Amino acid sequence: MVTLTLIQGVVNTFVIFLSRVVGHFVDRVILKNDRGYGIGYFAAVIVSQLLLGILASMIVMWVSRFREFRADAGSAKLNGSEPMINALARLERGRPGELPEALQAFGISGGGKRKMSRLFMSHPPIPERIEALRRL
Repeated sequence: MVTLTLIQGVVNTFVIFLSRVVGHFVDRVILKNDRGYGIGYFAAVIVSQLLLGILASMIVMWVSRFREFRADAGSAKLNGSEPMINALARLERGRPGELPEALQAFGISGGGKRKMSRLFMSHPPIPERIEALRRL
């Protein structure tokens, strides 16, 4: 948790810095404003913070998934890969099924099927983790 918090903080620092550089560029170079910061600066900062923030989230989630694979490998090294595979398989079997339609808004959807949603997953899917352990 501490490592990911630090990574998030560093990445967010870059987001803020780069968005202000983009805003300055848009305001001074493209719009040729030389009287303080204009609307172009603020609009460019907001848009670039949104876009760079999404990219930053993808980077942090990639680090989280990478650390999860490393944690699985470390556990397999200490305890053997079979107990770890069995534990993950038990977790996979214990997952709840589909919620009734009236309650779907209250459930958390893992998604994970589309490539775009996979970029924002903090943990890799359990079948991928099991496969990675089998390859060890």
